[in-house]
Amino acid sequence: MQLKRRIKGVAGGTSAGKTISIIQILIDKAQSDKHPTLTSITSESFPHLKRGCIRDFLDIMEDTGYFKPELWNKTDFTYTFESGSKIEFFSLDMPHKVRGPRRDRLFVNELNNIPKETFEQLEVRTKEEIWADWNPTAEFYFYTDLKDREDVDFIILTYLDNEGLPQSIVDSIELRKDNKAWWRVYGQGLLGEVEGKIYTGWQIIEDIPFEARLVRYGLDFGFSVDPTAIIAIYEYNGGYIVDEVTYQKALGNKSIADILNNQPKALVIADSAEPKSIEEIRLYGINILPCVKGQGSVNYGIDYVQQQRISITSRSVNTIRAYRNYMWMTDKDGKIVNTPDDTVHEWSNSMDAIRYGFDSLRPKKEHKQVRHRERMRLHV
Repeated sequence: MQLKRRIKGVAGGTSAGKTISIIQILIDKAQSDKHPTLTSITSESFPHLKRGCIRDFLDIMEDTGYFKPELWNKTDFTYTFESGSKIEFFSLDMPHKVRGPRRDRLFVNELNNIPKETFEQLEVRTKEEIWADWNPTAEFYFYTDLKDREDVDFIILTYLDNEGLPQSIVDSIELRKDNKAWWRVYGQGLLGEVEGKIYTGWQIIEDIPFEARLVRYGLDFGFSVDPTAIIAIYEYNGGYIVDEVTYQKALGNKSIADILNNQPKALVIADSAEPKSIEEIRLYGINILPCVKGQGSVNYGIDYVQQQRISITSRSVNTIRAYRNYMWMTDKDGKIVNTPDDTVHEWSNSMDAIRYGFDSLRPKKEHKQVRHRERMRLHV
């Protein structure tokens, strides 16, 4: 990446390799320093950081044979190179870190999820250079306040720039060209339109308050291709909190039941398309019911979730990503169609589980209406 200016913005689509490329550049610089430097790698929450940049950093170091366990501080999440330079990792939900000591280099992962005020605090405390990456799902302050500054470089990367990407993933991405909104952002790396998002306004919180009351679990089945998603739903202060319990592939029904048996008790609402799985899980002692399905039930369910005031725990990393990327389908002209884009199952698994969980929280009158519509459809 030929970026020369102090602030380097890297927008891109899915599988563009932008995060890994930036980390590789920062590793190379830390190893080559003539004088010790400090590089900070950051993102919005520690769970997000741990499952993203920290994992990528350790994989790169191990794959290249550079990693030495004695140089990795597991407590402070700091790696000290033979050059004396350090790379540290911290999350931006820690105010004392944001306003802490100065550094030489900075990488902000998924800048679009970071408040402008937080970025400004980091910027004024960084001496040499600042890297930032993001998926351009909607306009934010980089485009309005930073992009045209003289000290800012900007580049767009796509899956075509990732030379090591398997052909199977390339084919999977290109299958979605007809979904104009998705393709613009994730295929071409271009700025998308916020109105394509299904859910908006969710607040990210650190922990579940003691006073919150667990009311449901939502369960979306998966196995080899898609993960099983289990989401806990809490009622709190006139709204709801969703918390990711499980997001994992290759889980059999016994494993699902074991997970639920180790959680606080509440009714589980599962995808009604798998009655055998539901019955088997019930035999393991789980209070589980199928969700109500029928003509229009998906949109009715989405509409009900949209009406709620929802918070989500920061540890729910996969579900947060799904929430931010769960989009309506678009037609060939780019107009939004009132149908969820389920072609990217990575975004629909958790969202379906949440919808199932909320399904039984709707007033009983609405359930009867959905069932009636389905009976009428079957008799037409």
